[in-house]
Amino acid sequence: MASDTIKILLVDDREDNLMSMEVVLEKEGYAFSKATSGMDALKILLKEDDFSLILLDVKMPIMDGYETAELIYQREKLKNIPIIFITGQDYEETNIFKGYKAGAVDYIRKPFNPQILRSKVAVFAELYQKNQLLKKAQEELRESNENLKKLNHDLEDRVKERTIELENLNNELKDLNLAKDKILSVISHDLRNPFTALLASSEKLSRDIEKLGPSEVKNFSQVIHRTSKKILNQLNELVEWAKNQREKSNFNPSKLQLVKGAKESIDVLRNNAVQKSIRLEYAINDSIFVHADALMLRSILQNLITNAIKFTPEGGVVRVSAKSNDRMVEICVTDSGVGMNDEMRSKLFQQVAPSISGTNNEQGTGLGLLLVKDFVTQHGGTISVESELGKGTCFTFTMPAFIEQVDIAMV
Repeated sequence: MASDTIKILLVDDREDNLMSMEVVLEKEGYAFSKATSGMDALKILLKEDDFSLILLDVKMPIMDGYETAELIYQREKLKNIPIIFITGQDYEETNIFKGYKAGAVDYIRKPFNPQILRSKVAVFAELYQKNQLLKKAQEELRESNENLKKLNHDLEDRVKERTIELENLNNELKDLNLAKDKILSVISHDLRNPFTALLASSEKLSRDIEKLGPSEVKNFSQVIHRTSKKILNQLNELVEWAKNQREKSNFNPSKLQLVKGAKESIDVLRNNAVQKSIRLEYAINDSIFVHADALMLRSILQNLITNAIKFTPEGGVVRVSAKSNDRMVEICVTDSGVGMNDEMRSKLFQQVAPSISGTNNEQGTGLGLLLVKDFVTQHGGTISVESELGKGTCFTFTMPAFIEQVDIAMV
């Protein structure tokens, strides 16, 4: 049966009355169910609850129309079905009140006028259809709202996804920019000072070659050759390291003999020290090994040694020492330089580092120290500084000690 069909329940204890109502209304295309008692009507309503209207006789044996109406409206699903009472009684106020109290929406008096019956039923039929249209519109509106919510939710998800993508891209750009800064800083600090010494030696050789003896010329030549070879090796390592930076595999720790790494860094910078008559020393036990990235460790040492040379007056001493401390190795770079006050020392490792200056008017940007701290931190180490004006500075940093893994199966 179509959902917009008007279903009417006719209830009367007389078959002829039921027949009369059906005959009057049948041309309107309604669908009818018929009951000859209140009990029969309730049985029908237990199975079907989609009636548009109930025409209910008031005077019936056993259970009258008022009692039937009260029982009908006790069910939640049936409360919205309008009831028109069919009565042969006079319209006394008490009866009218009783009917409306029971849930009636209207009265039709017997013998009923066919035209009045059709008109009143038509009103409720139209009301039912409009209610159905309203329900349909409400359902469509609800579905539209649900669809809008879903679209909005999908849009929010896409916006979140796009935001996350942009954040990730921004972080990647930051990482790339940081990697670029690191590469530039490493190149600046690891190669600039050896190049300075190289240029100084070659300049002296070129300027004073007529005054120098064969042994001195040979000595300068060997210094230039040795330093150039070290610079070339470092440059090749930096190129490889830059590739690893781009591939995000820039941290590659391995077993390193600390004294060897310290000696290589000192040798590269020895000419810088010679120009200021500064003595470079190291006191590191051959048995000390660290688990560190070779290039990062070298960059840390060369940065700290370079700074020590820079801020140490002529004739001073720069010393690298180390000692094992539990699972870490403590490494110290000490100088007899100009030192620094507490304010300068507190700002050394800030993002915007101060220019470090001493009585010899040497200056630094502080970028190298930021790089040093970053490299030490990547190894899980710490870095600190002690300094006193006029007496020198000591930078102390830690690196993880290399610990041999014992094969349990061999024990």
